[in-house]
Amino acid sequence: MQIKSAEFIMSNSIVAKCPASQLPEYAFIGRSNVGKSSLINMLMQRKSLAKTSGRPGKTQLINHFLINKNWHLVDLPGYGYARVSKTSKKVFQKFITDYFSKREQLVLAFVLLDIRHDPQPIDLEFMQWMGESQIPFSIIFTKADKLKPKALERNVETYKQKLLETWEEVPPSFVTSSSSGLGRDAVLDYIGNINASYFNS
Repeated sequence: MQIKSAEFIMSNSIVAKCPASQLPEYAFIGRSNVGKSSLINMLMQRKSLAKTSGRPGKTQLINHFLINKNWHLVDLPGYGYARVSKTSKKVFQKFITDYFSKREQLVLAFVLLDIRHDPQPIDLEFMQWMGESQIPFSIIFTKADKLKPKALERNVETYKQKLLETWEEVPPSFVTSSSSGLGRDAVLDYIGNINASYFNS
């Protein structure tokens, strides 16, 4: 898929106020320091479409971007480790769960995982919740450039084996690097194929 246009549409914390269009949506979510904004900018080939920050947890609203005039990319707040008050965290964790449970336009979520680390309980718990809530998702491993090929392969396999302890099969996954562009075509082609089925159904 070629990205011909990418524009910011709106930010809000109330699902009912999200765009009223029936265009398919793809949500991106992960821990607060997983490199989500950098990944979004890499996929869209825009330097500052999603705001990056040295301070994890900067995204605290539901952010909608219109891509190629025919689908929405949704940038969601990170879960865990954000340097915000417990009250603020409860508020935006609630609209994350509201978004996933109420947003009918959501086609798929991408759960971002930092491939440098062993499987983290907070990530495993979130994916378990997604599965129990019957929300379709795929996995994007980030920061692949930080590891040598053998370590990268080993860490991906470790994650898959950990998931197979509780899952019958592992969701589709992609290995990416925001600095090198690794995985960009694979993720975009995956979205493009789903969109083709969506618009032809």
